[in-house]
Amino acid sequence: MSILNTDKTLPANKLIFEVRRDVRLRERFSTDLEGLMSDYGLSEAEKDALRNADLERLGELGMHPYFLPQVTRLFRGAGYNHNESAAARLYAEKMLKGKP
Repeated sequence: MSILNTDKTLPANKLIFEVRRDVRLRERFSTDLEGLMSDYGLSEAEKDALRNADLERLGELGMHPYFLPQVTRLFRGAGYNHNESAAARLYAEKMLKGKP
């Protein structure tokens, strides 16, 4: 998982980029994730990884590394970001699983 493996055509990249910038899309992310993912043309693999906030899999599929922590913020909130925030804990849980 590196910036060199980013797939610029991956629909999930476009979805996260646009959701971060549009309050209506952020609301829809919270209330109609399935419809939003379908509208953006995500593959079943992307949908499954996003539903489960499977950051490792999203990285393998070609999501830009910058967007991985953005995914956790969309699921757990972006206010008061710090190492113990809900988003930071989710990121650590998903990225450090099974690692010392």
